[in-house]
Amino acid sequence: MDLTRRTLIGSGAALGGAALLAACGGAREGGESQASSTPRHGGRLRLGILDGERSGNLDAHKPVGIGSIIRGFAMYAKPWEWSSRMTPDLALAELSEVAPDASYWTIRLRKGLEFHNGKTITADDLAFSILRLTDPALASPYGALVHPVDRSRVDKLDDRTVRIHFREGRGFVALPDTWTNFGGVVPTDYHPVTNPIGAGPYKIKEFLPGQRALFTRFENYFKAGKPYAGELEIIEFKDPTTRIAALLAGQIDMANALLPEQAGLLGQSARLLVSKTNTWQSFDMNMRHPLFQDPRVRQAFRLIADREDLVRRALQGQGRIGNDLYSPQDPSFDHGIRQRVTDIDQARSLLRQAGQFNPSVELVASPAGATSALVFAEQAKKAGVDIRVKKVDLATFNSPEWKDWAISTGGTLGLSWLPTGLHIDAPTAVANHTFFKDARFDRLFTAALAEPDLSKRTELVHAAQRIQHESGGLLIWGFTNILDGISPRVGGIEAEESHFPTWRFDKLWV
Repeated sequence: MDLTRRTLIGSGAALGGAALLAACGGAREGGESQASSTPRHGGRLRLGILDGERSGNLDAHKPVGIGSIIRGFAMYAKPWEWSSRMTPDLALAELSEVAPDASYWTIRLRKGLEFHNGKTITADDLAFSILRLTDPALASPYGALVHPVDRSRVDKLDDRTVRIHFREGRGFVALPDTWTNFGGVVPTDYHPVTNPIGAGPYKIKEFLPGQRALFTRFENYFKAGKPYAGELEIIEFKDPTTRIAALLAGQIDMANALLPEQAGLLGQSARLLVSKTNTWQSFDMNMRHPLFQDPRVRQAFRLIADREDLVRRALQGQGRIGNDLYSPQDPSFDHGIRQRVTDIDQARSLLRQAGQFNPSVELVASPAGATSALVFAEQAKKAGVDIRVKKVDLATFNSPEWKDWAISTGGTLGLSWLPTGLHIDAPTAVANHTFFKDARFDRLFTAALAEPDLSKRTELVHAAQRIQHESGGLLIWGFTNILDGISPRVGGIEAEESHFPTWRFDKLWV
């Protein structure tokens, strides 16, 4: 399962659009909290999520569904953790250093770390964890994100230090970014069913797949005094209407990742937390499909898109326009590439040059992407393009059927450029839904992945991004704000540039 492009972005469902929004009144964006301004211990913190995946699990390295991933943030700690700006900060590790040629990383754990069962965390556990994540027998899709790891050269230097080499001496500067989501450090006798032990802020007490998980506070968490809540409960909902009702009734304290259409349902009973992120929304053009094999057609579709209109109507204004490139926050991003704007005449001309006169195509949309697809279909009529929107359920959208779709809605988390490429369109991308392949781009990306020097890496990234902009298969039309519904009783929560302020379980209190 692919978190970034299918599970997370497609996990919501529209609630009836603007009419419902208007009927329910506006939410209080960033409204006053009734929670104590001083952290306090005790109580039960309750997060309501959309999942209901009955095959969900507690596996640190092979989570199934968004619920399993969120539970992992409660149970497992990693060498790094995401900062509020979505960059990796040291967590269990007190040191992480990349070699001058990026051919290995050295990671040293903090002193005195413990697992939930009281066992001291050692270098053996750290080595076991990266080996389990990359184990072909486990077949975790997230292991592919750290595929360059040389499993025969994960070396223990002392009781707290491990050196991780990469296959064939290749460079890999993106290890912290690619390990942080799914790299929970677990003991050498770990088992996700019989021994689900981690070092995160909470210990599992009860787990009912597709329903709920109850956790208790880990007293010896590596951050002194944290977490604050005595218990954490993660409750799964199958539809957003029921979840909103539970929030308004005080049955849950937080509802994460609301769609813009849902925000107005909060009324005065909860506040709306708005995090301005680099989570992006796209239309993914399958370059194996006859229509999109010609780069002139792909360029025409990009020129058809009225990005301001898409942000205004599909996101209810909760976002900003995109320029067909991801990771604008990355220090290596090329901000000199001119913003693409709507040009219907040029789009018509490019289509004619490609031999496409009044083309017709089916656009497959996730439940969360249906509104943007309908808006884009309306825009395309101006260029003589007939787009037929086919809305599918989340199970279908997550299925292998996507390989046969000509164009579909997409999007992913706003990670830095290299880890995003490893998800999306790099030579070994785990979810290349556009089937983008360019020999020069591949060389540039591989070189950038091995370059620790930021100024040198920036030159490589700039050249690669110009190829993406001109001939790639992504039409990235916007970046969306993350909207969370928060009960007034929750303290410690703040808007972030990350995507999960509601998953910061160690800093929240009730």
